[in-house]
Amino acid sequence: MANYLVSGVAGFIAARVAEMLLDTGHTVVGLDNINDAYDVRMKEYRLRNLRDRDGFEFYRLDISDRDFLQAFERSNASTLNAVINLAARAGVRASVENPWVYVDTNITGTLNLLELCQRQGISKFILASTSSIYGADAPLPTPETADSARPLQAYAASKKGAEAIAHAYHYLYDIDVSIARFFTVYGPAGRPDMSVFRFIRWITEGETLHLNGDGSQSRGYTYIDDIARGVILGLKDVGFEIFNLGGHESITMNDLIGIIEEHVGRKAVIQYHPFARADMKANLADVSKAGELLGWKPAVGLEEGISRTIEWYNANRTWAKELKII
Repeated sequence: MANYLVSGVAGFIAARVAEMLLDTGHTVVGLDNINDAYDVRMKEYRLRNLRDRDGFEFYRLDISDRDFLQAFERSNASTLNAVINLAARAGVRASVENPWVYVDTNITGTLNLLELCQRQGISKFILASTSSIYGADAPLPTPETADSARPLQAYAASKKGAEAIAHAYHYLYDIDVSIARFFTVYGPAGRPDMSVFRFIRWITEGETLHLNGDGSQSRGYTYIDDIARGVILGLKDVGFEIFNLGGHESITMNDLIGIIEEHVGRKAVIQYHPFARADMKANLADVSKAGELLGWKPAVGLEEGISRTIEWYNANRTWAKELKII
């Protein structure tokens, strides 16, 4: 069994990755600063589910702070088999308002963790990246070879910078690097600032659903368990590789709302807003590379995934309905 560092462990994807690693007998050192990028009650919920598990150790640390390296190196860094960097400031529109924090977390934080790897001789590094890196004119479905040099906002730009730094450390120090570009992740305990959570909440509670654009924009939604499984498969030695992890079903916002309406049994009351310039019109992953090199493919269909997510919301409705939606 191995010992893994998982950064951003109170986050949506990282918490599920940590759970899966613990389920298979590994140990996990979790890092998170529990920032308020979205309602911290969701992060605290995820962390509670991990704290009492055997093999889990938690440190409240900000990876963008270089001083954390010295403190961590005095603990158990030398026993780590890999660093899984899932800590990030995410969200395309918020990055327009405060680009500095995205650079701090996504670039400087990644650099700090890579420094930890090279100092401690940790040979494996996984980096979370994003489909937003492909910009406005990506071919659909999008392969990893598509142009990623024209990001639309600071979020995607910061992830591109993190990828470049990871390659430099692979070249200089022979760190084995897997980069996972995620495509629109959803599922139980998902981020309350993302569309699936918000749509379920608004429709279930009879609140006004706020929709940017006319709803014709589309996404290749990916269920959380598929994403977490892909991250863990990325722990294999690959040299330096970038993988798309994305859903196999593309759906418009309007059709997604329709599916949720059917499952909830209530019609949405929609208020339309201008399309956000920082958003992509569409995304859909070409995941053939992940299939060939990792043996990965998405397994949970959208209907099943939405049903599971609504089931989770209903089971946690007393507090989930009170979460702040940005």
